Amino acid sequence: MDLTPTADEQSLRDECRAWLREHLPWEYGVGLPPRFDDLVDEVAFGRAWQAKLAEGRWVGVAWPEQYGGRGGGPVEHYIVTEELATARAPELVGRIGVNLLGPTVLAHGTDEQRARFLPNIVSAREIWCQLFSEPEAGSDLASLRTRATRVDGGWVLNGQKVWTSYAQFADWGACLARTDFDARPQAGITYFVVDMRADGVDVRPLRQITDEREFNEVFLTDVFVPDDRVVGPVNEGWRIANSTLTHERGVNPRQLVIHAQLVDELWRLAASRDVLDDPRIGPRLAQAYVEIQLFRLHNWRSVSRHAKGGELGPVGSINKLWWSEMSKRLHDTVMAVLGETAPLWRGAAENPGDGTWQRSWLYYQASSIWAGTNEIQRNVIGERTLGLPR
Repeated sequence: MDLTPTADEQSLRDECRAWLREHLPWEYGVGLPPRFDDLVDEVAFGRAWQAKLAEGRWVGVAWPEQYGGRGGGPVEHYIVTEELATARAPELVGRIGVNLLGPTVLAHGTDEQRARFLPNIVSAREIWCQLFSEPEAGSDLASLRTRATRVDGGWVLNGQKVWTSYAQFADWGACLARTDFDARPQAGITYFVVDMRADGVDVRPLRQITDEREFNEVFLTDVFVPDDRVVGPVNEGWRIANSTLTHERGVNPRQLVIHAQLVDELWRLAASRDVLDDPRIGPRLAQAYVEIQLFRLHNWRSVSRHAKGGELGPVGSINKLWWSEMSKRLHDTVMAVLGETAPLWRGAAENPGDGTWQRSWLYYQASSIWAGTNEIQRNVIGERTLGLPR
C-alpha cells in the first residue's frame, strides 16, 4: 500500500489547516476549546462553530455540493476530520446528523427529503438525534417495541427510547418503529423522521456517571408522523438502519487523533511523575503507543477499501471493537500513572490537573457499550467475517 498523499490530497490538507489557523477562536496548536459548566451554553457555542465550518465547506465534505458539501470521497472526508481533530477543534455539535443520519438520508431518502434536511444538518441550523435503543432493545434492535400504527396521511408512534444523545436539543429524530407485528422481527421495522417538538414527544435527561446530562429517555405518546417523513420503503427499516450503524462503527479518524493525543499526554504525565522506567508502568505505556499505530492502520485499510467502492460491512465492527477496548486499556494505564491521586475529582487540592483525566476515564467506560456492545461486535465479526456458526 502506498500511503503517500496525492497532490490534491495534500492541497486539501494544507487548505484546511490554513483555514483553521485563521478561524479557530484560539491559537492553533496551543489553545483548547472553552469548557462549559452548562450544556446549553456548550451547544449554543457548538452551533455557531459548526455554522462557521459549514461556510468554509468543512462539514459533510463527501456530500454533494448542492447540499453544502464538497463532493469529495472517503479519503477527503478522512483528511478533513483528521485535521479538525489535530487542531483540537470542538467536535461537531450536529455530529449525529452529519456522521450517521445525513448519510442515511443521502443513500435512502427521496430528493425532497435530501433537499429539506441535508443543508440544515451541515449548518447545524437543525440538530438530529437517534431514536434506536429501547429499555428492552439495546444492541438487539430487532426486539424493539415502539409501535407505528397506520392512520390517514401517516403514522402514529407510541413507545420509549433511551440513551438518546442531545435529544433535549434536537429538532429531528431518526426513529425505528415496528409497523408489522406478524413479520419476523427484522422484517417489520420502518425508519421514521420524528419532529422532536411535536405533541406527544417527552424528553427526560439522564444524569451520567460524569455528572453530565448528554443522554436522555424519550417517550413517544400518539406522535403523528406524516408519510413524507418515512425514509425508504415501509418495513425495510432494518436494512436502512444497518446503513446508519455502518457509518457509526466504521472509519473513525477523530477517535484516532484524540487517542493519539491522549497517548502523548500520558507519556508526558508519566515523565513528570518519574515512572517511565517503572517496570509495572513502562510496558503499558509502550503497549498504548503500539495500539494507536495499529488503530491507524485499521483506519487506513477501511478508508482505502471504501475509496475503491467497497462496502465497510462487518469490517466496521473490527474498528469499533478495537478502539473501544484500546481506549479502556489506555485509561486504566492513566489511572496507574496517577497512582494515589487517581480517585481525586475536581476541586481537590492534591489533584494533578483539574480532573480531566478522571472525567475521561469515567466517560470512556461506556465505549464498549455505545454503537453496539462489544459482545455484539464479536458476533458480527464471527458470523459475517469469519463465517462461524451462530
